[in-house]
Amino acid sequence: MKFIEAIKNYKPYNEQEEKDKKLIEYYIDNFKNILTRENELAHLTSSAFILNKDKSKVLMIYHNIYDSWAWTGGHADGEEDLLVVALKEAKEETGIKKVTPITSDIFSLEILPVAGHYKRGKYVSAHLHLSVTYLLEADESEELFIKPDENSGVKWIPIDEVAKVSNEPHMRVIYEKIISKIRDRG
Repeated sequence: MKFIEAIKNYKPYNEQEEKDKKLIEYYIDNFKNILTRENELAHLTSSAFILNKDKSKVLMIYHNIYDSWAWTGGHADGEEDLLVVALKEAKEETGIKKVTPITSDIFSLEILPVAGHYKRGKYVSAHLHLSVTYLLEADESEELFIKPDENSGVKWIPIDEVAKVSNEPHMRVIYEKIISKIRDRG
């Protein structure tokens, strides 16, 4: 499967990614249904870090469940092409129509904790998102739309403020890592 090869070939950026990659590979090798929410303990998700053309801003949503500004993304739900998932979620969650990958390669790997919560009136137990992240680009002049069942805000945030607007300490670290990686690339 293409996603397995992409994850196994991914070169970790730092210690967090090295450790998370090993655990994600363990899940791939030892658990069924990690592409679907049928695996209630841990499943694959795809996230998008969306930059404007000059890479000075990031398109973010105000996520209703996490009560925080966040990147876009969602569950694989059986889709093996995780870049397709990232692109689809970026469009659905922000209203943008044209978004393109800066690279089709995985840009970042994370294991993200999800606290127990209610979604559409049903309780979802605490679990892990095995997150594969892609770096995308969109035109900041495009009209943005809220997706009320998932977010209550969509806006371009200056790249240096991204970590500051997050209410999730573990995500601040991830956003800072991604921004450092973008800057290292030049």
